[in-house]
Amino acid sequence: MTLILGIDPGSRITGYGVVRDTGRGCEYVASGCIRTGSGELPERLDAVFAGVSKIIEQYQPELMGIEQVFMASNADSALKLGQARGAAIVAATQHNIAVSEYSATQIKSAVVGSGRAAKEQVQMMVMHLLKLTKKPQIDASDALAVALCHAHHRQTLIPHNLGGARTRGGRMRLASLPEGYAQ
Repeated sequence: MTLILGIDPGSRITGYGVVRDTGRGCEYVASGCIRTGSGELPERLDAVFAGVSKIIEQYQPELMGIEQVFMASNADSALKLGQARGAAIVAATQHNIAVSEYSATQIKSAVVGSGRAAKEQVQMMVMHLLKLTKKPQIDASDALAVALCHAHHRQTLIPHNLGGARTRGGRMRLASLPEGYAQ
């Protein structure tokens, strides 16, 4: 059994979700939101770092998945989102946790089956897959979706001997590939 932390980064609200990958599916462990308030950006980034660190210390996940930055129409928002991602990634690497990054399309495809699914569809599938009786907050359900996506990708890599991963620069790298696979 492997504990996986999923992070949906944000400079004001960062969602987190923890699932237990049993090898036969995933079980819900915890989820919630790190609220950074409306202070200056450095203080909000510190709150993301401290919040993710506290979650890691509390739940002791072995792996972390995080959503990649997408290019939004507002460059300033995209930069702040990237900085929040960085704070969360550093928290994980400081605790020696392997980090994998996934695009929003990859996450939605893994959970819903469509890369264009709406947030509400993702939320409903997360509830169904984890057998939740009430809706988690949207940021928390997005983070749970990241964790489920990572579990799905792990399960598809392990049978092909691609599950041995190492981190370098905050991004997961495959340790060794069978003959015929390009890195």
